[in-house]
Amino acid sequence: MKRARIRIREGVELKETQAELLARPGFSGILERENGGYYVRPDDSRMYADIFIPEKNLSGSKEGEKVFTQIVSWRDPRRHPEGKIKKRLGRPGENETEMEALSLERGFALELPEKAKKEARVIKEKGITEKDLADRRDFREIPTFTIDPEDAKDFDDAVSFLDLKNGQYEVGVHIADVSHYVLPESELDREAKARGTSVYLVDRVIPMLPETLSNDLCSLLPNKDRLAVSAVFILDQKGKVKKEWFGRTIIRSCKRFTYEEAEKSLKASSAPLHRELSLLNGLAKKLTKERFARGAVSLDQEEVKFVLDKNGRPMKVVKKERGDSNRLIEELMLLANRKVAEKISGKMKEKNIFVYRVHDRPNAEKMQDLALFLSGIGYKVALKNGIIPSGEINAILEDLSGREEKDAVHRAVIRSMAKAIYSTENIGHYGLAFSHYTHFTSPIRRYPDIVVHRLLLDHLAGKKIGAGMLSVYERISKHASEMEKRASEAERASVKLKQAEYMSIRIGQKFEGIISGLKEWGLYVEEKETKCEGLVRLRDLSDDFYIFDEKRMEMVGQNKKRKYRLGDKIKIKVKGVDLSRRNIDYLPA
Repeated sequence: MKRARIRIREGVELKETQAELLARPGFSGILERENGGYYVRPDDSRMYADIFIPEKNLSGSKEGEKVFTQIVSWRDPRRHPEGKIKKRLGRPGENETEMEALSLERGFALELPEKAKKEARVIKEKGITEKDLADRRDFREIPTFTIDPEDAKDFDDAVSFLDLKNGQYEVGVHIADVSHYVLPESELDREAKARGTSVYLVDRVIPMLPETLSNDLCSLLPNKDRLAVSAVFILDQKGKVKKEWFGRTIIRSCKRFTYEEAEKSLKASSAPLHRELSLLNGLAKKLTKERFARGAVSLDQEEVKFVLDKNGRPMKVVKKERGDSNRLIEELMLLANRKVAEKISGKMKEKNIFVYRVHDRPNAEKMQDLALFLSGIGYKVALKNGIIPSGEINAILEDLSGREEKDAVHRAVIRSMAKAIYSTENIGHYGLAFSHYTHFTSPIRRYPDIVVHRLLLDHLAGKKIGAGMLSVYERISKHASEMEKRASEAERASVKLKQAEYMSIRIGQKFEGIISGLKEWGLYVEEKETKCEGLVRLRDLSDDFYIFDEKRMEMVGQNKKRKYRLGDKIKIKVKGVDLSRRNIDYLPA
């Protein structure tokens, strides 16, 4: 059957080239029959063409099913690509179907291969042996605890605290010793390297490692002996690091705190580990103050989460609360990550044989656009060497604290920034204001952290890493950065799906919104309470003829001169929802 010329679907942005689309893992969509042939209509609106499926490539799929397909031939970008169905996913709209669809599109299968799971089971059955304890520093008698979200199942990191009674404190940051179990070129290593990261969807975690490791043997569970790689610091009362030690340890957590429980223990003197938490909190605040004095950018943003029913349907949306316990743990993890990077960088003979977490300086043009936008909402800023000083950005965000437009401004700041990536070349971390930084603290869910553990332990043991290995670590860094990007896309897609489902039963209802984005085709508006983002199309702004000013990020009416700007409040009404595209349409109310 001859394939027809394609019709560009309405609402598709032609942002990606044919080559970029071909590089994708595949596309999920609904199988349709048209003019005697079968086509998959991709869910991803960036894919501008339906995919033609020859009957021999249907793999038993039926019309109307959601499927996952890969392109096998696309010689002419003006005609439909030819594809092959790799997996039948199920009935469109069902939670399991949709979650698997958006995961496979980004290269993440929901299930790990049986070979990797079998290898993990063998390791789990062996458990911790006397041989494993050799040459490990023993922390089992020192107060050690974890602080994590209530629904967490894997615990990468624990903290120990000891008052040395001389105005100094020993603070241990203990990280699961995943590299002890996941050996290079094992089945577990190959799968973890390919995935790069765990994926946190609205309703589940797609783990990088089998749960027998991630939720059990490697997880720093309370009252269980666990192997760790630790960064141990002697801090004075001002939060200054006086001594540091890195190495393999054995620990035993005495308490598993949720963030909410840790907040209570910080406030109540009779609560478990109150003194330890209070002293750590004071040290963390000093570390935070020092970091911002060096030029760190405030990137805290309000988040929400969905409460789902047994079928995965969103029942309500609740705001995630962030307290001192969240910031305490974050600051200690930042300290460990920074100090590990400094340690290795100081020891290295060969150049750059390490995996850093780097964040480049902002692009000057984007900074100018941000300055123009901030000027439009009343904040005059001065560029210094082409960049708005971080102190000015932080001052503006602080001034906006408690106001609805803060999120929109915060989003504009993030859009002006470069993306953090993994690299063997250390250019520092602009957002955190660190000259050296890495990811050391989450090896259960990030493959680069396993690599960092291996490199750290090799350096501590005096093993030389040959210059020929640089290209290997460059490939690992590049792949891990790409998979992190794909995981973020999957996570956002799962959120957008639940937002669309939430609003799909609220057609016609009115809400308060904040303008979160502007494009030539309309206004993106975020509902104030639930953060459900939708589009007010330009054609629905019927009171005037509007022109989009991209530099000033505003929509201007040509007759009445009314302006819509990023961060403006706007009343909206739900016009419609396209669940297959995860799109919400709003009307001005």
